[in-house]
Amino acid sequence: MTKWLLAAALVLTALPSSVMAQSKKSLVGTWTLVSAKTTSDKGAVQDMYGPNPTGFLTYTTDGRMSVIVADSRRKPLFSSGAPAAEAIAEAFSSFTAYAGSYTVTGDRVTHHIEVSSYQDFVNTDEMSSIEIQGDRLTLRAGQLVDRATSQPNSEIIWERMKPKTTTK
Repeated sequence: MTKWLLAAALVLTALPSSVMAQSKKSLVGTWTLVSAKTTSDKGAVQDMYGPNPTGFLTYTTDGRMSVIVADSRRKPLFSSGAPAAEAIAEAFSSFTAYAGSYTVTGDRVTHHIEVSSYQDFVNTDEMSSIEIQGDRLTLRAGQLVDRATSQPNSEIIWERMKPKTTTK
């Protein structure tokens, strides 16, 4: 029995972090967006927010979260005076933000959306698988950040931000 327990413990410690359950503590902090891609049913990979998207994802110790993502191809809105309706629509469609609470169960995180740039998603839940390797967080879901596109198989990669050091 003791040998079996030791063998099981060795196998579990050898597994990558993506296989083992994640803890809420492992998510706490602020993450910066590295990439956001979707894969269609036919296997075509597409950038959800352009080739160099920007964004932040924050998880707090008290169970709150917020995410903000912007397309890398966004144009200045007020560069030539008051924006036209088309420019406003483009600015809105190239930016996503939401916040609420979150729960972690095994290798999944669920965002309980309380406020969103897309009002239709308020009071809904977004569930994603979690994979953490070093300072990289990968969230995979059917439609994680931009459900309006209805793109299946999204993969959003984040990198943990280092705390800013202040100098006196």
